[in-house]
Amino acid sequence: MTVTKGGKTDRHAVIGFDPPLRTFFLQAFMGKSREIWLGTVLEEFLSLEALTEGARSQGYEIEDISRETIIEMTKLAAQPHAPRIGERLGIVR
Repeated sequence: MTVTKGGKTDRHAVIGFDPPLRTFFLQAFMGKSREIWLGTVLEEFLSLEALTEGARSQGYEIEDISRETIIEMTKLAAQPHAPRIGERLGIVR
């Protein structure tokens, strides 16, 4: 998967679904430092579309995601994910 912004590119960006946070996430490094990291908050991006829109709102484009990867992440996101201990104790909301 590739993430671009202006003339910068990360051809090894990471996209996925985090079951404990129940959110899709995106990480891209352009150079030696992290450029963008989305999906760090509980239920921040409930769909790939929302994640893509979040990235675009900051000037990033997500490219080259395989159909198989999209299907796999969508299936994982559709599974029920029970509240974690932090949520049950009221620490995380």
